[in-house]
Amino acid sequence: MSDLELGLDTFGDISADSSGEPLPAPVVLRQVVEQAVRADEVGLAFIGLGEHHRADFAITAPDIVLATVAGRTERIRLGSAVTVLSSDDPIRVYERFSTLDALSNGRAEVILGRGSFIESFGLFGLDLDDYEVLFDEKLDLFARLLEEKPVTWSGTIRPPLTDQRVYPPIESGRLRTWIGVGGTPASVERAVRYRIPMMLAIIGGPPLQFVPYADHYRRRLAEEGVGPLPVGMHSPGYVAESDEQAREELHDHWMAQRAQIGRERGWPPPSRNEFAQAAGPDGALYVGSPETVARKIARNAAALGVSRFDLKYANGAMRHDQLLRCIELYGTQVAPLVYDMLA
Repeated sequence: MSDLELGLDTFGDISADSSGEPLPAPVVLRQVVEQAVRADEVGLAFIGLGEHHRADFAITAPDIVLATVAGRTERIRLGSAVTVLSSDDPIRVYERFSTLDALSNGRAEVILGRGSFIESFGLFGLDLDDYEVLFDEKLDLFARLLEEKPVTWSGTIRPPLTDQRVYPPIESGRLRTWIGVGGTPASVERAVRYRIPMMLAIIGGPPLQFVPYADHYRRRLAEEGVGPLPVGMHSPGYVAESDEQAREELHDHWMAQRAQIGRERGWPPPSRNEFAQAAGPDGALYVGSPETVARKIARNAAALGVSRFDLKYANGAMRHDQLLRCIELYGTQVAPLVYDMLA
């Protein structure tokens, strides 16, 4: 586990000013760039930007923000978290990220998924009844593009392609790509079929319940005669100087965000016990002091055998200075502790 990488994710949650008032989305986007720069400064491996099309998240075009970040950073890898491939064009996605890869000297990644929100379907004139076929066919086409060869392809969602090249080419020969998996056997099988690394989105429940999915992925690859491919995990969290401070600063924002999404999806209102369970040793929320967060990362990363852990560090309307401090603690204190624990 000494090769474990630590990264960050954010959806550009609309943050607040010092009085608690929400900031305009353009301000939040500029803050996200500053947060990514800080992540690079403290030596983190990856920054992933999620794609949403709603009022509570600022990022609708992750690749544009990442291109800005590329010009202000040197080492950190840059990717989506996730790109909602179902409601995008796979060729345009590939072209945008191959361009980002060129501009960043090979630091681009793309995490492909369905996303946990559906607002992009109506926005782009797509029918939710086509949910399955849209993702399956677009992923199939994207997987062909990864081969960096002329593509001949046909399906039901677009006109066929015959010996079609896509530009610019990837200098290394292959764009680093993951499939985001929420925890279904079918999703794991899909990652195996296309020989693409798997990123587990563990946002609720005990992380250890995902061990069978990681094991199944590795076993199926071996059965197919394919060498090991990376497995990663993404989970929400927040780091502060102490457990008490971290929980106090995060609690109300986490509860408000959970309540908002719950109203939209017909869930019961959240309770303080739900937060306590999520933040506890067996929950999916990595909140606390550097030592507490490091211990939880080390335990779960080892159990799942992952090669990367990405912390979704923005959760609701928190302040920019709090998020910057979280990033700093994660890079300078959590990371060394994790590596010591896994040594």
